[in-house]
Amino acid sequence: MLELDRVVSGYGSIRALHGVSLNVPRGSIVTVLGANGAGKSTLLRVVSGLLPIWGGDLKWEGRWMTKKSTREMVRSGVAHCPEGRQIFPLLTVYENLQMGGYLREDRKTVKRSMDQVFSFFPRLKERAKQRAGTLSGGEQQMLAIGRSLMSHPRLLLLDEPSLGIAPKLVQEIFGILRVIQEEGTAVLLVEQNARLALQLADYAYVLELGRVVIEGTGSELAKDSRVEERYFGVRDAAM
Repeated sequence: MLELDRVVSGYGSIRALHGVSLNVPRGSIVTVLGANGAGKSTLLRVVSGLLPIWGGDLKWEGRWMTKKSTREMVRSGVAHCPEGRQIFPLLTVYENLQMGGYLREDRKTVKRSMDQVFSFFPRLKERAKQRAGTLSGGEQQMLAIGRSLMSHPRLLLLDEPSLGIAPKLVQEIFGILRVIQEEGTAVLLVEQNARLALQLADYAYVLELGRVVIEGTGSELAKDSRVEERYFGVRDAAM
């Protein structure tokens, strides 16, 4: 579905990705691990078109999309749920979800997507008329994911969904990600909670300083001593 071939990108004159190659097969969950500054969020921004590709290529569903805009990537089936949620706090839950479907013109399909989001996250339906800024952190994360799903993506780019959320809600959200996958949406997941991410992932990559240094199936990396040393630390134990 998605193929990155030796992609180089960054900010201004600073390179953040140094020839990254990875694949996301159709209907799979692929996770990207790495310390802060490894280039994980940069990678997602490149895929969604928020950052230009300086070198290498990006292929989406068999088409080269190296120079496509964010709008074109969304129209082609890619949705980006960013780190920090970035919801519209003064709009209601319902209005935030509507914003996620703004490129879709058929009201019936938008309604179906809304119903699907509410089936994934019943709590959002209960709070549909509530201002988004008054939700808890976990509920705001649910809303951010739900808003991304409103464009009916075939690939969801998800950046740090567990950040700042209570462990019980983290488990709930990760369980829903599996359901989202089973409904046919592939997921490219950036996540600090390595243990939980690898339990979910079909395949995983480890980034260090903008380069892929380890890759393999989720179960392989969960048993890899190098991954265990670097990422199965205090934070994972607390989760």
